[in-house]
Amino acid sequence: MSLFDVDNSTDINVHGHLDRDTLSTLSTNFWQQLTAQQRESLKGAGACTVNLNDVERVDSAGLAWLINAVRDTNQNGVSMVFKHMPEKLVKLAKISNVDGFLAVE
Repeated sequence: MSLFDVDNSTDINVHGHLDRDTLSTLSTNFWQQLTAQQRESLKGAGACTVNLNDVERVDSAGLAWLINAVRDTNQNGVSMVFKHMPEKLVKLAKISNVDGFLAVE
């Protein structure tokens, strides 16, 4: 299973571990991990929602990946909103003083 999948063109579901071990094997550029069709769908919609309900574990590398995903989508004219953010991630973002970068639904 991949780290995330895209449903309905604009809903992104993240699965499993969003941590250093998992992310070390992936490109840090979220936008490049999407297919050309997915990128065009997101651009057309201008927004996407990231569902973190299925995230089992998260660390600072996961937080950095999410911040980079926001950067990547913003650079392409797409806003990103998160839902079902794990409490540990919320705390980590606040402690790191980056919670303002993550729009939460």
